[in-house]
Amino acid sequence: MKLDCEDCAGCCMDWQSLLEDDAESIAARDADGGAGRDDEDGRNADRQRAREPFGERGDEHEPSREPLDDDTNFVPLTRDEVRTFLEAGMGAALRPRFWHARTESEGVDIDGRTVAAVAGRPVFFVGPRKPPKPVAPFGREEPTWLPTCVFLDPTTLQCRIHGGDLYPDECRAYPEHNLALEQETECERVESAFGGDRLLDADHDDPGGLLLGSQAIGAKLFCHPRPDDLAGVVDRAAAGALTRRDRAELIAVAAASSPGTPAVSDHHYELAKTKVLGTDDGDSADRESWVGPAIRDWYQRYREPDGAVPSPTVADAVETDRGAPETPGWDALE
Repeated sequence: MKLDCEDCAGCCMDWQSLLEDDAESIAARDADGGAGRDDEDGRNADRQRAREPFGERGDEHEPSREPLDDDTNFVPLTRDEVRTFLEAGMGAALRPRFWHARTESEGVDIDGRTVAAVAGRPVFFVGPRKPPKPVAPFGREEPTWLPTCVFLDPTTLQCRIHGGDLYPDECRAYPEHNLALEQETECERVESAFGGDRLLDADHDDPGGLLLGSQAIGAKLFCHPRPDDLAGVVDRAAAGALTRRDRAELIAVAAASSPGTPAVSDHHYELAKTKVLGTDDGDSADRESWVGPAIRDWYQRYREPDGAVPSPTVADAVETDRGAPETPGWDALE
């Protein structure tokens, strides 16, 4: 697989709002007698395409399971990867994803929503969080706030954990998994929206690790055994307002899951929850990690009343100075 990822990171951030900004600019130019409407219509089609969730498209006979959140390129982690992040003190980096059920018969009702379920147990993924970061992808001159993977360096647009023990298999296999499933890749979406060539060589072997169907249960698709415990949590997940305790509950279930079954180990559940929340005396593996403080810092800066977008280099203070691994830059890879 040959890709041109420099100045892109389209698979690591939610960049669709850039298309909305461009469409608004085009509409304004149209009002002033500027650009033609064909270009705007093309961009709107690109924007709609980019919002379709990976692997969740239904056909005209079967409705799609839509996620509760609006993350267009969520990266699902395996049970073992969730445990590895917890051991590294990075539980703060993780969050769950739920889906709407296709039909009432395949879901459970929580917070006024019919949530997709297996055997009456709400199902969810766990993946990296995306706090707002100031980034300027695709050759843009000015940075803008975009939801961006917690591990992406906004200055170089490179992954801080690329190739390491924490690097997710789903990222390692991207975009092979999409191509194997005959789904559009983020590379192609970026090409359609902004031009250029990103997916340079689409030849690929049949990739392993897809974990489809029943293989995914307990290994990548986790089943919560107590739906009543999720009252309020599902609402907050849909609103992007999960608390640390919400995340700890779901991350603990994922870490305690048994691949191939919906079973959850009570011992591993309690152990994982402690790693995220800490004990009564405040002992927590997360306290030594740069991730939690960096995420809180990004949100504080994003909510500054002046609305200013800082330079991406502010990541040195927010992430690197707190212990985040540095990235090599693109010159080192040539």
